[in-house]
Amino acid sequence: MFEASIKRTYPMTVAFISMRGPYAQIPAAFGRLYAWIAERAMMPMGMPAGVYLCDPATTPEAEATWELWAPIADGTPPFDTDDSSIGVKAIPAGTVASAMHKGPYDEIAPTYEALAAWIIENGYIVAGAPREIYYSDPDEVAIEDTLTEVQFPVQSA
Repeated sequence: MFEASIKRTYPMTVAFISMRGPYAQIPAAFGRLYAWIAERAMMPMGMPAGVYLCDPATTPEAEATWELWAPIADGTPPFDTDDSSIGVKAIPAGTVASAMHKGPYDEIAPTYEALAAWIIENGYIVAGAPREIYYSDPDEVAIEDTLTEVQFPVQSA
């Protein structure tokens, strides 16, 4: 059953990795990101996320641009990406439309479509790149039980 809501996000500091190409790289990219965090004795502070910077309907996957975020302690100084394409940045608070998806990642498109329609029907417009917040570790949870929150930054139309 589809349910959507509007909510406020909190400001956060994230270590992030900038990526280009197939989404099949996500597990290895998260591995690189969390190894980088551990090497610098940083402490992860929340659920990881993916931010998708292009429209998969119009951009070939080989050209897709995206980031993975790992929340870390607030107050960690920001810095641009290094030669590993990893950096630290502050993410401001914001307003998002949100919906939960349960099940495989390759079946998430209907959640995106329903949320996009809900946004328009409820008098909002998309104001930024969509995010996926990952609540489940696919190595620990059956794929049909994984939980992913889809968020679109929004503003009133």
